[in-house]
Parts: sequence; C-alpha cells; structure tokens
Amino acid sequence: MNKILIANRGEIAVRIIRACKEMNLKTVAVYSEADKDALHTKLADEAVCIGPAGSKQSYLNMKNIIEAASITGADAIHPGFGFLSENANFAQICEESGIKFIGPKSSVIDLLGNKAHSKEMMKKEGVPVIPGSDGSIKTMQEALRVCDKIGYPVLLKAAAGGGGKGIRQVNSQAELEPNYNIVKQEAKSSFNDDEIYIEKFIQKPRHVEIQILADEHGNVIHLGERDCSIQRNHQKMIEETPSTIVDDKLRNKMGVAAVKAAKAAGYTSCGTVEFLVDDNRDFYFMEMNTRIQVEHPITEMRTGIDLVKEQIRIAAGEELKWKQKEITWKGHALECRINAENPSKNFMPSPGTIQEMNLPGGNGIRIDTAIYSGYTIPPYYDSMIAKIITYGVNRNEAISKMKRALEELVIDGVETNRDFLFDIIRNPNFIRGNFDTSFVEKEMQKEKN
Repeated sequence: MNKILIANRGEIAVRIIRACKEMNLKTVAVYSEADKDALHTKLADEAVCIGPAGSKQSYLNMKNIIEAASITGADAIHPGFGFLSENANFAQICEESGIKFIGPKSSVIDLLGNKAHSKEMMKKEGVPVIPGSDGSIKTMQEALRVCDKIGYPVLLKAAAGGGGKGIRQVNSQAELEPNYNIVKQEAKSSFNDDEIYIEKFIQKPRHVEIQILADEHGNVIHLGERDCSIQRNHQKMIEETPSTIVDDKLRNKMGVAAVKAAKAAGYTSCGTVEFLVDDNRDFYFMEMNTRIQVEHPITEMRTGIDLVKEQIRIAAGEELKWKQKEITWKGHALECRINAENPSKNFMPSPGTIQEMNLPGGNGIRIDTAIYSGYTIPPYYDSMIAKIITYGVNRNEAISKMKRALEELVIDGVETNRDFLFDIIRNPNFIRGNFDTSFVEKEMQKEKN
C-alpha cells in the first residue's frame, strides 16, 4: 500500500492520518461540504469533497467514496469507526474494486454484524453467552415462551444493532408486548432490519471488552481488557484499563475466550470482543466489534503497541510481530470522551464555534482531537470532539492526572460535558472502583433527589 483514503472525519481521521505519515504512506481525506475547514482535510496530502453536509450524502455515500479513491489513486481505504466501518456491503465493494479495505473480509463483517447469529456461533464454540433466545425471535408468542423460560428482567435487542440503539429492558410480562413492538420499529428505522433477539438482563454488570489483533496467517493474540462500564444509555463515557475487577486469572480466561471467538469467525484485523461480567465474575459474550474502537488509546498506553499501524500492517499481509507470551501490560490508563453537549438539558448536542481553547498537557496526558480555536462544530454528526487519555503507574495516579487535565481543559463557545465527567472522576464510588453499567443513571438520580 502506498496511499490510503480515510473514509471518516474528526479525531479518528486525524489519528489515522498521523499514523500513515509516520509509516511514510500518502493520505487522502474525504469531507462533506460542512467539513471543508476540518483539521483532517488540512493534514492529509489530498482532500476530496464527497457531498453535502448530511451523512447519507457524504460519509455514507459509498459511490462517492470509491470514486474519490479511484480519482486519487488510493489503493486502500481505512474506515475508522462509525459510518461505514462495519458495513459489509462497503467492504465488499472495496474488494470488488481492487481497493484494500483495512479491516476484515466483508463475509466476516456480515457474519458478526448480526448479533443473534454471532451469539449462536459463539455458543457452539464454547464461548460463554448470556442466556436467551436461540437466534432471532419471529413472533410475540415465541418472545413470551423465551421470557417465561429465562425469567424477567430481560433485554430486547436489535439483531443488527450497535451504538446503544434498539435496546429495551423489560421487567415483567405486562411490559413485553409494547416494548417488543417498539424495538422492532427502532431496529427497522435504525438498521433497516427488524430482526430482534432476547437476552437475560444481567444484574449489576460490568462491561469489559478484550482487544484482539489477528493477521492473515492465522495468528491471533489479545492485548488485555478495557472496562467500559461508565456509560449512559449504552453510550460509553469513561473507559479504563486494567479493570478493577479483572485479575490475572480472569484476564487469561477472557483472553482465551476472545481469541477463540475471533478464530471461529475467521476474523483478521484489530477488533474487540465485548463481554458482560456479573457479581460472581462470570463473563458472557455480547458481541464482537470488527473495527478500531474509540477507546483504543488506553490499550496503546499500557502495551506500547500502535493499534492503527498494526491494522495497516495486517491489511498489507504482514504477520504479527508478537506472540501472546510476549505481551506485557504496565501502569493504568483512563479515557474521558469530551462531547459538545449540555448535560443539564438532557445532553442536548451543542454545535457552534469555538471561541477560545486550551488543551491540557504534561507527562502522561494524551489528547486525540480535531478541533481548534475558531473551528465551527457542525450539527450533523456525533457530538464527540475530543478524548483525554491519562496514564499513571497505578489507578490513583491516572485518576489524579485526569482530574488535573479536566481542570486545565478550556473550550469556550460551546457547551461540553467536561464538568459532568469531572464529577464522575471525583465520585467516591468511582474512586473505589465500586460501579457497574448503571452507575451514571444512579448518580444522576441522586443529584435530582
């Protein structure tokens, strides 16, 4: 590969461009009309406008992106995360066009994209799965039978879902039918697929994921876990590694299961196997994400491995440099997602122009962002504008650095969730590691009362 087109925007596009520059690879940025002044267009070697502001006309416009690759002579496309990163049709079009898709094969994306089907595959391979339906649910009567068998509460989930969409908790039989209809409608509108499945709702779970690297020569390793339990409406807010509930024994067991899952699917690239962990530290497969994760920097901080560069090397056909026994972890890392949104108004997005900005720095602090003073945040895309990553020799030091970084952060002109994140970082239960996926909702409710 000599030239890579980045089919994305924002901080992940900037992150990929920087990795490519360090590997002496040429880059092509694509942008919508709303992003003509975006940082990724300035840093890339070339930039091509692919359509109007709306995502469907630009960043989701497969035809225009492929044409941009053809016009500029790009021989590979990196999809980043979101947008087309887990779109099997796009990966297939790249394959048919002779353009390397930096990620797994389209058939693997298709296989893992349906959560119900992938869960069944993992069950057959001996990977622990959450009790629930055997595949998708076709009728309301079938839903009733499954719920009676596994007991309430349950989760109704879109089979093609992602990003926290198409999920409803059902606590009793009386709640089942209305929520069943709602989830099917949400699944159809969000994913153009109304297939849904049912899982037992795990009480007080931790959301722990395992990072995977897999090359095209059959080598698969894991790079440890990330705890993503601090979330709101299934949207992650703060991530950390290591998890406060994962010891060496559990890490090894989860790592072995994740590697088994990747091999079963024929996965290659840099992916993530997501698990729920209960009070007894039993873990259950949820899904496998086939692309780079937003929170990948904290794994990079602890392992010293550049995951974006490894994605590119794997796509180029290179073998992994490491065996599992050679992977070591040091210290503790945290990530806070900075969003242009107003927590006091139900986290309403807050687009606008940044009047003044100061980004924190110093030892053990990394900022991944694409914003700058005078930049206008458009209203058309995800509200995340930056990620603050801190690294310390232990968890207390990483938290201390995050407190200091959030104090230093200044973004004037738009509302952000900085203060909300700061409150979480200072919360005694968070500091003690006493939390689960319901932490944010519980703490918000305490403040209301």
